Amino acid sequence: MNDTPPPPRRWVAMQDVAAAAGVSAITVSRALRTPAKVRVETRQRVEAAIQALGYVPDRVAGSLSSRESRLVAVLISTLAGSIFASTVDGLAQSLRAADHQLLLGTTEYSSASEEALVATVLGRRPDGIVLTSGEHTAAARAMLASAGIPVVEVWELPEAPVDMAVGFSNLEAGRAMTRQLHAGGRRRIGFVGSGRLTVGAGEGDRRGRLRLQGYEAALADLGLGPPRVVREPLEGSMVERGARGLATLLERWPDTDAVFCSSDSVALGAVSEARRQGIQVPGRLAIAGFGDFEFAGASGLGLTTVRVPGHAIGAEAGRLLLARKRGEPVDARIVDLGFEIVRRATA
Repeated sequence: MNDTPPPPRRWVAMQDVAAAAGVSAITVSRALRTPAKVRVETRQRVEAAIQALGYVPDRVAGSLSSRESRLVAVLISTLAGSIFASTVDGLAQSLRAADHQLLLGTTEYSSASEEALVATVLGRRPDGIVLTSGEHTAAARAMLASAGIPVVEVWELPEAPVDMAVGFSNLEAGRAMTRQLHAGGRRRIGFVGSGRLTVGAGEGDRRGRLRLQGYEAALADLGLGPPRVVREPLEGSMVERGARGLATLLERWPDTDAVFCSSDSVALGAVSEARRQGIQVPGRLAIAGFGDFEFAGASGLGLTTVRVPGHAIGAEAGRLLLARKRGEPVDARIVDLGFEIVRRATA
């Protein structure tokens, strides 16, 4: 038995390609950057060597002279529940058209995690950063401000953005959905959140807090009494939290006749729990969500929800970022793309 460890692996270098193709490293570089200036036979040998060796050009090293990486870092709060999928897709499409690619990271709703990720991705010298959080540590804001690259915050409309912002008012969306439930004859309306909704050391779901504040404001405006709020911890999937949340809500306030959930995934759990308990939806209990995910449509859950222009948010963020990178003026630093209440079978 041979216990000798294998030699450490290293990246295939341009010099390796050059040796395999029988040309100089400068010729390989020219074949990659300006192939029209390289003879066809030489270019074919270089391409064959690249394929055989699995060579990947070092974009970071190549960017040292041009100061351009063509990478855009996207730091999103979570990958759970496909919340930001359409936004990332819209952003990716916008950037690919300009030959830029995404570098993705998740913060799990933690400002401390975001700060660490900001430091990491800035070390890769991205051409811009897109953030789904509107709350940042002082250190993160300082790093972002001193980086000299475009920064776009999405899904929120912060009063003092780091640079630019594209989104909508989560507070007004929460208010509007609560009013919609009231307009449908509901008077004992509860709220189920999907995670940490309380303020503390930069932790938690700021957007969820804003939707909760909108819900509470609508209750006060309509004179519907004190809020009925269940804030589920982060353990388990969002669907599981929604199911537990509704069960807890009905234990505390059995006469509840409607529930506004902080996301469609949470609402899916609430609908499942209602069916498990034999509760008629929407007859006995109306249920509404947030996001208008694919499964929420008429061919799926038939969920009443808040439709967010996620794809458009991503595309606009990409447009602003590229415009700022090119040194072009932007019409507005804060772009409000609004939201829409969609009524379906659950309410």
